[in-house]
Amino acid sequence: MSSSLLRVAARQGARISHRAITTTTVNNTAINELSQTEKENYYPKVGNRDIVGHGFNGNPVYMDREEYPAPAIRFKENTSDVLALREKEKGDWKSLSLDEKKALYRASFCQTYSEMKAPSGEWKVILAGTLLGISVTGWVMIWMKKFVYPPELPRTLTREWQEKELENMVRQGQGAIEGVSSHWDYEKGEWKK
Repeated sequence: MSSSLLRVAARQGARISHRAITTTTVNNTAINELSQTEKENYYPKVGNRDIVGHGFNGNPVYMDREEYPAPAIRFKENTSDVLALREKEKGDWKSLSLDEKKALYRASFCQTYSEMKAPSGEWKVILAGTLLGISVTGWVMIWMKKFVYPPELPRTLTREWQEKELENMVRQGQGAIEGVSSHWDYEKGEWKK
C-alpha cells in the first residue's frame, strides 16, 4: 500500500510544471495576449507594467499577500534597465550577478516573505486605541455618577422596602404555584423548610 502511494506521489512530483518553480512570465497566450478592449481597459490603470497572471481576484492589481504569492502584475514599471535584465535573464542564470538577480526580483515583487512576515508595529496602534476607549469609558462613568445619577439610592432599593414588598406579595398570593407564595406556609405563618 505505502509503496503504491510513493509511486503515485513520485509520478505527480514529476508532473510539476515549469511555471510552478520559476519566477518569470509564462509564455501562455491566454495570459500574455490580451484583446484590444482588455488592453484599453487595464493598461491606463496599470501603466507600463506586465500582466503576468490571474492574480488574487482576477483583476490586474498588485498585492503582497503571504497566502497568495503570485500577483497579477509586476511591481515596477518596465524601464530600459529592467528590460535589458529580462533579456539577459532568458540566457544562463549563472551569468547574472547577485545584484542583477535582486534587481529582477524587486522589479517583479515589492517584498520578500521575510519582509511580509516582519512585525509591523500595528499592535501599538490597536493597543493605544483600546486603552483610549477604556479611559474614555471610565471618564464617562465618573461624569455620569457625579452629574446624572442621584446622590442616594432610591427608597425602593432599601432593605426595609424590599421586605415590605415581599410581605405584600405573600399576602396577595402572587406566584402561588411556583413563585414566592409557593414557599410560604400560610397555616404556620412562616417560610416552608
